[in-house]
Amino acid sequence: MSDPTAKNPYDRPSDPAKRHSAAMTDGPDRAPARAMLKAIGFGDEDLAKPIIGVATTWIETMPCNFNQRDLADAVKRGIRRAGGTPMEFGTVSVSDGVAMGTEGMKASLISREVIADSIELVTIGHSFDGLVCLTGCDKTSPGAAMALGRLNLPGLVLYNGTILPGSYKGRDVTVQSVFEAVGAYRAGKISAQELWELENAACPGAGACGGQFTANTMSMALEVLGLSPAGLNGIPAVDETKIAAAERAGEMAVQLVRDDVRPRSLVTPHALENAIRAVGATAGSTNAVLHLLAIAREFGLPLEIEAFERLGESTPVIGNLVPGGRYVALDLHRAGGIALVLRELAAGGLLHVEERTVDGRTIGEIAASAVEQPGQDVVFKIDAPLKKTGGLTVLRGSLAPDGAIVKLAGHDRRQHRGPARVFDSEEAAFAAISANKIVAGDVVVIRYEGPVGGPGMREMLAVTAALVGQGLGDSVALITDGRFSGATHGFMVAHIAPEAALGGAIALVHEGDEIEIDVDAHELRLHAPEAELATRRAAWKPPAPRYSGGVFAKYAALVSSASDGAITTGSRLADALGRRGAK
Repeated sequence: MSDPTAKNPYDRPSDPAKRHSAAMTDGPDRAPARAMLKAIGFGDEDLAKPIIGVATTWIETMPCNFNQRDLADAVKRGIRRAGGTPMEFGTVSVSDGVAMGTEGMKASLISREVIADSIELVTIGHSFDGLVCLTGCDKTSPGAAMALGRLNLPGLVLYNGTILPGSYKGRDVTVQSVFEAVGAYRAGKISAQELWELENAACPGAGACGGQFTANTMSMALEVLGLSPAGLNGIPAVDETKIAAAERAGEMAVQLVRDDVRPRSLVTPHALENAIRAVGATAGSTNAVLHLLAIAREFGLPLEIEAFERLGESTPVIGNLVPGGRYVALDLHRAGGIALVLRELAAGGLLHVEERTVDGRTIGEIAASAVEQPGQDVVFKIDAPLKKTGGLTVLRGSLAPDGAIVKLAGHDRRQHRGPARVFDSEEAAFAAISANKIVAGDVVVIRYEGPVGGPGMREMLAVTAALVGQGLGDSVALITDGRFSGATHGFMVAHIAPEAALGGAIALVHEGDEIEIDVDAHELRLHAPEAELATRRAAWKPPAPRYSGGVFAKYAALVSSASDGAITTGSRLADALGRRGAK
């Protein structure tokens, strides 16, 4: 018989910070779970502490996330030092730069949903009390933020940092330089040897794409939203202080759990406005529109595409950053970082300064703490900006009744009218460009590449960079229901909604039709007689799905419009559930 006087090993009070994990680890009924966790090295003391999930997006397909194994170890040291127990797990990532121009690029935006879904599943499945999400390449940061919004558990996102610029013929270069060099090579402007030399110089090590492309744009956005520790995201991937930053992030996560600071208390409508202004002020990626809309939906916050127009028009461009400007992300970090951008926005009365962040400070306090490098010209004064209005805005009109995004940074064009050159896939457009079949004045139309039609809304960097490389960047326009890379520049319109696959007006465009882009009027117009368009619409039939099964088909069946953030928890799912519930 058992000794009734013996001490019960399960008689210990639960740590109040174990708001979720106690259900997994505490008491005699949880002995089987504890036995399994003890099999991999967790002891009684470990399991008595709050458990913090450490999500990594490490993958051996790109430099963008390649330093995350070391960072994860550092985060875990910080968690342990602060009195928590870390449990590391992995999710996926798809390299935009590697997949660009291939079928694989369709997987990129879809991966954002998979990342959010998988973090949500593992966190709920293992009763974590909090989270640290390590992110890098483009879809990982918004995917992690979306998961935090769904779960509303204390946690934060740490970006693993930008890549350093490469050096070629005495100038800084990035992967964007290589994409544009492909166009120059096809046009006979550089040799194969020069292209190869640039290829070998452009990406010198670990870290995400070096300009104010999508990865760095979203890293900045998450700092401004309050989900990332101020100043830590901007430290480059290979900087010796990045490890200490990761340890600090781990410590901070434990404190967030103890204080029960939830993401939905930080990400507010005003925080979203701050993030939109920061994107506009730095001429950031058009993908920020898609991702901030998606984040807002997952946080249950109202945000419509019109906000990007309203805030973009009233936000000067003060960041002199690639692709529209001169400097890379490393230079912004050295100049004073995101805090410098926030300082100028605050000085212009363009920042909601009372919004709180994961490090306990307000965004106004972070702005006031900015330390400016003497003589820097990366961030301009708000009263003497590079451009008086932001880097992107919204168009509507006959071709985009539900909206489209035009990138304004890196050029001064406000209008273009020309004949349509129509392509039903990115590959067809790239082939025509490579064969020098596009001429000055053309409007390149790439359709059936939207969220449903692609599916996955491929980016068009291979196409846009080829046009720039051929010297056509200032004389042609491109419109698509797909997306652009953050590295894209030129007169480009994306996210056209409704998309072609759902019968949007872009599906009715014929070769040679006159198309007009009018930024001042905020319109994208198709100049064709109404009777002719009615005839075309009557004859139009939806294309057969490109995939009949698997993740691509599942995504195409669920994904909402680009104007709704292209999420799989949005309006199309709600409609389907509503119809099912009505039966």
